Amino acid sequence: MICPYCGCDDGRVIDSRASENGSAIRRRRQCNDCGRRFTTYERIEEGAKLMVVKHDGRREAFDIAKIRKALDMACGKRPVADSAKQHLVEVVEEAIHREFDREVDTTYIGRLVANNLRDLDEIAYIRFASEYEEFKSVGDILETVRQLSERVRDAKDQQKLFDEKDGAAGRPHPGPV
Repeated sequence: MICPYCGCDDGRVIDSRASENGSAIRRRRQCNDCGRRFTTYERIEEGAKLMVVKHDGRREAFDIAKIRKALDMACGKRPVADSAKQHLVEVVEEAIHREFDREVDTTYIGRLVANNLRDLDEIAYIRFASEYEEFKSVGDILETVRQLSERVRDAKDQQKLFDEKDGAAGRPHPGPV
């Protein structure tokens, strides 16, 4: 491995461990010439590169960094942890590679990101959906917000059903009798 600092190709591995849920190996290396340390990642090379089919029919190589950039923009100044965004990116990437070998449509990617983002942060979801859905009017945005609020209300109503079934809210269910 060539040292990124001095260009020497004489180095050694100090530490190796699994990374990215076991799909990569992270190696800490040290250059024997300059003594500086750096990290490399080893991943399985895919035979054929996964291509993304754009709305206009163009094709380009799948780039997970674009999904991360879109998430960062959608989450803006929202209180969304970086680790949560990274986890969402990993979930989306894994799902895409599990479902598709050669080509994936941008619509599928957008829907997958939006569905996962909806559960992470509602405002970030609206921001992402406004770009992904290409809203034409304020009415389109209001309809999406209405659907989101109904979804949240339905989830709260379901929790009430569980509370009513178990007795008073906050009191544990006695279990089988």
